[in-house]
Amino acid sequence: MAEWNAEGTPEGETPMLMAPLHLHHEDDEAWFILEGTLGFQIGDETIEANCNEAVIVPHGTPHTFWNPKQEPARYLIIMTKQTKTLIEAIHSTSDRSSETMKKLFAQYGAELL
Repeated sequence: MAEWNAEGTPEGETPMLMAPLHLHHEDDEAWFILEGTLGFQIGDETIEANCNEAVIVPHGTPHTFWNPKQEPARYLIIMTKQTKTLIEAIHSTSDRSSETMKKLFAQYGAELL
């Protein structure tokens, strides 16, 4: 589990995705909103979760998330060790090319869509 922040989206701008659209083949993922709001695409559904609400994405489900509001959001992300290791690998590489990212995701049981 990790606590993270998402900056607000300036008025009139498109929200920045906190993660690209992807799925985990083996691992579920969950969020608990501590402050603010997060938007989610989960499969074909788009939802918003507010303070004191939780979202769970089952493995095999395409998903991404963002902060749709101007105010910052603070949230807990609940993930497996494999997903945590993937995130650490993404943050530690300087090569953000599509090919490298796809290989990293595959190495940790996920798929970049």
